[in-house]
Amino acid sequence: MRFSDAFLDELRSRVDIESLIAGYAEVRHSGSRTPVALCPFHAEKTPSLVIYPHNCSYYCFGCGNGGDAIVFIRNIEHLDYAEAVRFLCDKTGMPFPSDPVDDEYTRLRRRCYEANRAAARFFHAALRSPAGEAARKYLDKRRLTDETVNHFGLGYAPDSWDALLKHLRGKGFSSEELVAFNLARPTRSGGTIDAFRNRLMFPIIDVRGNVVAFGGRVLDDSKPKYINTSDTVVYKKGEGIYALNFAKNNPDRKLILCEGYMDVIAMHQAGFTNAVAALGTAFTNEQITLLSRYCDELYLSFDSDEAGKRATEKALKMLSSSPMKLRILQLEGGKDPDEILKTDGAEKMNSLISTARNDTEFALSQCRGKYDLSTDDGKLGYVNAAVEVLASLGNAVERELYIARVASETGLPMAPIAEQVRKTAGRVRRQKDRASFEQAAREAAGDDRGKIPNPDRRQHLRACKAEETILASLMLNPDFYPRFAGQLDKNCFVTEMNREIYEAFETKLRQGKTPELTYFSDESNPTVSYIAYLSTLADKIAGTPKEFEDCLAVLAEERLKNQIPAIGEMSDEAFAEMIRGKKTDKKTG
Repeated sequence: MRFSDAFLDELRSRVDIESLIAGYAEVRHSGSRTPVALCPFHAEKTPSLVIYPHNCSYYCFGCGNGGDAIVFIRNIEHLDYAEAVRFLCDKTGMPFPSDPVDDEYTRLRRRCYEANRAAARFFHAALRSPAGEAARKYLDKRRLTDETVNHFGLGYAPDSWDALLKHLRGKGFSSEELVAFNLARPTRSGGTIDAFRNRLMFPIIDVRGNVVAFGGRVLDDSKPKYINTSDTVVYKKGEGIYALNFAKNNPDRKLILCEGYMDVIAMHQAGFTNAVAALGTAFTNEQITLLSRYCDELYLSFDSDEAGKRATEKALKMLSSSPMKLRILQLEGGKDPDEILKTDGAEKMNSLISTARNDTEFALSQCRGKYDLSTDDGKLGYVNAAVEVLASLGNAVERELYIARVASETGLPMAPIAEQVRKTAGRVRRQKDRASFEQAAREAAGDDRGKIPNPDRRQHLRACKAEETILASLMLNPDFYPRFAGQLDKNCFVTEMNREIYEAFETKLRQGKTPELTYFSDESNPTVSYIAYLSTLADKIAGTPKEFEDCLAVLAEERLKNQIPAIGEMSDEAFAEMIRGKKTDKKTG
């Protein structure tokens, strides 16, 4: 879908990008010329996202995500281009164009949302029908009230090969669409059948209230216990959080992370409406980023069995760089939150929440549980393990507090434990410094493709830097385009990506317009982030005609180097021809 430049200019002028980003991340000024924020697109504790209000853009120097307000909303809300524009129109009170032309991707996303909503209604109605009696009995056994069932939109997929298919075909959806949306699947014989059959259905709803996927649970002990929607145009496994649409408005910005649907539903029914669950078998960085958008303090409430403990340890490792404070509930006896609420009630759960340990206490308890502290070997093993945990703490007061605790538990003096922590902390710091140095070295050598997605940058670093300066200069001084018209065209560029960006810029420059970032916000994420990076160079380049000319000269030299093959690869005839040419050059010079 395309919008006019005039419309995009007006939309950009109405959006306060600092306020927009502040709705999703903590924005800080702290004396800097431009506001900065903790990037909501990757976990970090030090702000690396810089906001540029003058051109309504942002760029994260940590992960390389960048763009304008449209791109920010595209990424943060997982919307397509047109949906992000509509979102900003609604936010700013600007009318959305009445006659936009849908592209195929936008149309497909809309159809998927519509099909999922219709399927959710079908499943919910089936739960209330005679066919859903077994599912209703299961829910009664789990002590879920009708109010809770309705609140979460629970349903039932009938024990039929094509009940949902017939229903949705009747609403105008094709079999091909339903297979693409993972509501149906093809058979070997060329037919199509329902993807979910004879299962309790859990609609998965995003933070905007759209049904994006489903989870289906068996009503007996058959396998697999759960099946879930695969990736579609509106859903990606590992990016969603179950029940965040309800929990995100919790005023104290605390969330309780459980393992599964039923734990979350039981928690909400008991009044813990800030409970959520990760979707998928593995906890991901995308889910951490999503959680940190709505949460300052995260409580992990995984099952107390060995699998739950391993999941907790893995999640804590991934959450270590997150700005969220972490707490771990100590569930006992192999119980999960649902079982605790049924046997011990909400008061017990409140007690577990109020006494939840932080991540350091949990790590120390895990170490302590592996050793027999009644023996010298056990004490030594525990101290060595605890030292590794404490060495990673950045707060000196916190470190001293836990050193004293370890000393008390083992009956050993504090001083040698503190000295060992100090030495280990130095080793950890040196490892981090070495990793930072190696990263800086890679970037200096042009190996920074994770942030600047030009695949040719490392191979042609000198040329690429000159190209970046030229492109940034055109964004800063569009009058350079007619001034250097005789010297500048697409063939000046050595790297393909910068050549393509120049061609896109040139289209606007020929129209007498500045190549504003907003005009390219419908491009792919890597491309628009790269253009956002180019716009950040305005403060780093001289922006003078002399600098522009020097960069053109660099590109001419680099092109010439690329055109001359290695002597060892030349034929005798080509080598002789090159020598004759050089002699001619000397005579004429």
